[in-house]
Amino acid sequence: MKKIAIFTDDPGWHGRQLQQAFLRRGYQASYVSLTQCQLVLASGFIPVLIPGFDGCLPEAVFVRGVPGGSLEEVIFYLDILHALKMLGVPVYNDAQAIERSVDKGMTSFLLQRSGIPTPETWQVRDREVALEILEQQLSLGHLMMTKPVFGSQGEGIRRIEKMADLLWLTSSRGIYYLQRFVHCSGDGFSDIRVFVIKGWVVAAMKRRGRSWLNNVAQGATCEAVVPDPKLEELALAAVQAIGMDYAGVDVIQDKNGDYLVIEVNSIPAWKGLQSVCELNIAQLLVDNLLERLPLTNNEVADVAL
Repeated sequence: MKKIAIFTDDPGWHGRQLQQAFLRRGYQASYVSLTQCQLVLASGFIPVLIPGFDGCLPEAVFVRGVPGGSLEEVIFYLDILHALKMLGVPVYNDAQAIERSVDKGMTSFLLQRSGIPTPETWQVRDREVALEILEQQLSLGHLMMTKPVFGSQGEGIRRIEKMADLLWLTSSRGIYYLQRFVHCSGDGFSDIRVFVIKGWVVAAMKRRGRSWLNNVAQGATCEAVVPDPKLEELALAAVQAIGMDYAGVDVIQDKNGDYLVIEVNSIPAWKGLQSVCELNIAQLLVDNLLERLPLTNNEVADVAL
């Protein structure tokens, strides 16, 4: 049976869904941590050694997580992904997409550069400069957000509502990522997660948060929505701007009814979305990845016939 590597340190529900989806297509998927991989640049060896693959390369790899760590460690993990792609192994999503999206500053830059509406954002190194920006925005009547540069599921995000909050301002490893808070349309707090695969909006849901945080991991509830053409177009443009095979695009509709892209996730969770969606998202992801594999001789003959 052909083998697939799922890079993850915590397979959980998503890992099981992917493993089952690969099995339905006749592939054995194994969980592997990037921390266990090696680059062996010596004669007689395959350059990338992956535990459990007996000196062979997998048919493809599905990236469900890149471990944290020092700068050197993270670069090493990304080097593994880059090397695999150069060796002809499909990597889903690839290292470049992950590099662009895991860094909120670069995501915001690429969205803004592509003309995609996104909240006004500042990223600075100097604490005094960050304080000046926050003070100015508060004086203009805007609430502000501070977010970790690398982070997900709403962890580490704070809302700055008044001058006294500035006393607790902390950096994200020495960097301050500041973003204007967007008041959503309607009652309460909500945003929209749009799931995109290969230029197709697969499904979308509205997330209603218990507070201003709308992440499912933070207790938000989910309800299926049918995206209008404008929302679909915006989500597809955001994914194209970052350069991804698939993504979870987080969009908020402001008080004026305009859409703004908040984040574009290259390793999105979909458990909440699956709970309100009839399509098998894991299977769609797996099918899309397997489409990238080269045809075997028998398959080429079948196509010719």
